[in-house]
Amino acid sequence: MEHARYMRLQRGSAWCGFVLFVGFLAAYSVGNLLSPMDPTMTAKDAVDFLTDNQTGILTAVAIMVLMVPFEYPFVVVTSLQMRRIEGGWGLLSMTQVLTGVVAPIGFFFPLAILSAAAYRPEAHSPDVLLAMTDTFNLMYVGNACIFVLQVWSIGYAALIDRRAKPIFPRWFGWLNIVLGIVLIPGAFVYLNKTGPFAWNGAFAYMLPSVAYFIWKVATPTLLLRAIKHEEAETAGQRAGQEETQLATP
Repeated sequence: MEHARYMRLQRGSAWCGFVLFVGFLAAYSVGNLLSPMDPTMTAKDAVDFLTDNQTGILTAVAIMVLMVPFEYPFVVVTSLQMRRIEGGWGLLSMTQVLTGVVAPIGFFFPLAILSAAAYRPEAHSPDVLLAMTDTFNLMYVGNACIFVLQVWSIGYAALIDRRAKPIFPRWFGWLNIVLGIVLIPGAFVYLNKTGPFAWNGAFAYMLPSVAYFIWKVATPTLLLRAIKHEEAETAGQRAGQEETQLATP
């Protein structure tokens, strides 16, 4: 493949991160899902929520189905830039790409369950609908831990990069480490209905959501910068090779 075409593909893949951010934000806004449900809600509360937001929830899931494929080029280009740090495919870049490919399951499966509940709420008993909304919230918040190794591998790669011009700045490495830490409390939503570790709590939901949105903007921005540096680096190497060839008798 021509180098220029390859770099365009990398830039397009980095822009997929912004597409995902806007798409996710639009989907969850339309579905009234930005604010978490109350873990202590009753069966009637679940029915009312699904009935009042039926169109929004189904529209949100449709948007997410369209958005999820953009995750894959975004994940791959992230590992391609990490590969430059490792000097080839290594443990960190491979861990990131493999966990990143699995990560959309954390969004899609819970939403599929919620859409099934909202699709025909009149056909199910309130208790069944309550169980389905519980499943959505428990999976959506509780499964956040699947991102931990992904972001930690990115963060560690950024921190060990000793280039004069690092691929990613060190603060981005620490952002990934912190994000991985704040995702861990999601595992405790299965044990709590109230408090900071409930699925609407500060530790399980609020802090991870803030950190994730910061990460979702910072990552494609820094990927575009890294790709620009790679392009300039390659151009410099080619210029050096041409000078060497001209100087050779």
